[in-house]
Amino acid sequence: MIEVARKRLAFLHMSTTPDREVFAAILEPLVRRPLGDVGFIGEVVDGVVECRLPVLSWPAREQIETELRAAGARDIQVRAMTDPERDELRLVLRGANKGVLPVTDRKSSTRILGISSGKGGVGKSSVTVNLALALQSLGHSVAILDADVYGFSVPRMLGDVSAPIILGDMVLPTVVHGLRCISMGYFVDDDQPVLWRGPMLHKAINQLITEVWWDAPDFLLIDMPPGTGDVALTISEVVPHAEMYVVTTPQAAAQRVAQRSALAAKKLRLSVRGVIENMGGYVDSSGNLLELFGAGGGATLAADLETPLLGTIPFDVALRHGGDVGAPLMVTDPNAAASRAFRAVAERIAALGPTRIYKSELLVR
Repeated sequence: MIEVARKRLAFLHMSTTPDREVFAAILEPLVRRPLGDVGFIGEVVDGVVECRLPVLSWPAREQIETELRAAGARDIQVRAMTDPERDELRLVLRGANKGVLPVTDRKSSTRILGISSGKGGVGKSSVTVNLALALQSLGHSVAILDADVYGFSVPRMLGDVSAPIILGDMVLPTVVHGLRCISMGYFVDDDQPVLWRGPMLHKAINQLITEVWWDAPDFLLIDMPPGTGDVALTISEVVPHAEMYVVTTPQAAAQRVAQRSALAAKKLRLSVRGVIENMGGYVDSSGNLLELFGAGGGATLAADLETPLLGTIPFDVALRHGGDVGAPLMVTDPNAAASRAFRAVAERIAALGPTRIYKSELLVR
């Protein structure tokens, strides 16, 4: 009789439906907060879980439902949040609610890295994307702002993802490969030109920096447009503590053009921290070093600017192909020579440390 009672108690224990706390503790994939903390979990009755999403087309909906079922949900009733619930979510994400660490309480503030070049065609966007992934591989939280409004390319390089979510006056960036990312490419068709004058461009960049919920990453990489135009002026005003990194090729002509971009940054009192040489030489299958774009441009530029050459990224067809098809080399082949070079550059940038101690009001929120 005692053994029968024990087996019955064990069966009842195994068949007990998990309580609300079990489901509330599941981490939401996009905002990376427990579902209960961000208001995604409503009532739980007899294993039926009410799941409240900001919008029914929430990108992580399928993943959330999978996690809930794995945690023991018998059924899931999904509904869209009401306006007051969305308002509460915005407060939570801004750190205004109890239990969410305010951005100003973080021990380390965001380092903003402007990736610039004097002209197009040097692989600046490829460097931005793969450098971001390299920093992430070192354990840092990383985000990307594609500030090349007229010639955006970061969305294509990262791959097809869902569009950002707009919650009132807050924009939640898309998340791909663990990176938060915002680009004009998520708001207009790939073949649609952006015809804006300077004031419109200034306002757009300002909003992309200040109104997007970046979640205070360790690094925010800004893919700058080539040249020395309006975006550089805006960056110097909105984020005066940004660090500039200049991308060039080994070619002497590219080095001279890149120098103008760096000198413009210095005139705007932006700190130029280093040079990254892209499309360097590579060793072919016969062991021959091929320097398709010459040699020495990066070292010469670094010497002229009195700043370090942080590394040379070897030429790699797979790096170019990955950008075309939305499969970054750092993801598809993290052990490739170019990937190792990106990781080495990331390590050097991380070791440089921030240029100064930042004020809390300058943090990327």
